[in-house]
Amino acid sequence: MELSEDRLRLCLRVAIGSTAGMLLAKGMNWNFGVFFTVYPMLLLGMVPVLNRLVALQFIGSSLLTSLEIMLLPGLLSHWPPAYTVAVFVLFLARFFLMAKGPLMLFGATGCVSLSIMLHFASYRQFDLMDMAMSNITASVLAVAVAYLLYALLPNTEPPQARALPEKGASLIRHQALLGAIVATLSFVVFQTVDLADSLSAQVATVLVLFPMSFAGSVQSGRQRCTGTLLGCGLGMLFQLLLYDHYHHLLLLMPAFWVCAMLFARVHAKEGLPGVGFAGLTTIGILFGQYVTPEHDLVYSALYRMSSLTVAVLLTLCCVYLVHRLLNLFPATRCCEREVFKPASPAV
Repeated sequence: MELSEDRLRLCLRVAIGSTAGMLLAKGMNWNFGVFFTVYPMLLLGMVPVLNRLVALQFIGSSLLTSLEIMLLPGLLSHWPPAYTVAVFVLFLARFFLMAKGPLMLFGATGCVSLSIMLHFASYRQFDLMDMAMSNITASVLAVAVAYLLYALLPNTEPPQARALPEKGASLIRHQALLGAIVATLSFVVFQTVDLADSLSAQVATVLVLFPMSFAGSVQSGRQRCTGTLLGCGLGMLFQLLLYDHYHHLLLLMPAFWVCAMLFARVHAKEGLPGVGFAGLTTIGILFGQYVTPEHDLVYSALYRMSSLTVAVLLTLCCVYLVHRLLNLFPATRCCEREVFKPASPAV
């Protein structure tokens, strides 16, 4: 299927935006390069239009998450039960916003950034202040780059707005609790087990919850595993082609742009986040976080494939069990037809 002109411009905006973020992070030798590569993908790939409300939600979510991550570990890390309850409340608030709809972007980006930062905060070698400032800087830069690219590559036709489905109170409670409980269980596991290099698996356990239904999570999990396998394979291929030169920016940038453009094209053809977007975030994490003199991209890619597959399977088991548990109570019971209808993780 041939891409329309607007779809092609979407691909170019995603590829150029994420490459610009990576160039800034690597060129300035900033830590937490994953923020600078993934955030432009989220903003340019998942949001059909850029306006003031979108920009405020994106930056506001980053500011709030950074404040939480600077305060929470220092106050409650020595008391695991209270720490876990606080994390549950933070996830619950964000999934509730996603279930309601109008502030879905604020909730979704908050879930992703909170998941990433909680993972990094588990290890003493990461400075919380540096991480918070990198998160805020990456968000502001992502918005600035997005505005610039929309000015240079505007849509020729106004995007079609998707109507938000009407939901009952019990369904909203069901979806918010489902996401918060499973995300908190993921947090507990990654706090308990030493999985320092499993950032992608941690993020995947949250991303598969975005459809907020079991059938939607199964579909999202399958697409995420497929996209991850393709992204890791393409990343390893480019490392083999570059061989000992994969740390040189002048060679690394074109390689990353080609990878981003390929997966952005798949994403544009799908229309909604699926295999293409999973591949995008995969190369964003691989190139942004693991392409350093201290890391071997091949090892990171192979480890990412295995850890993510296991993480997604365990997450889906938890989603099914929590869904069945919530349906035992009238206040959180929802129609089987509504829950098991596949949903798209649109933001």
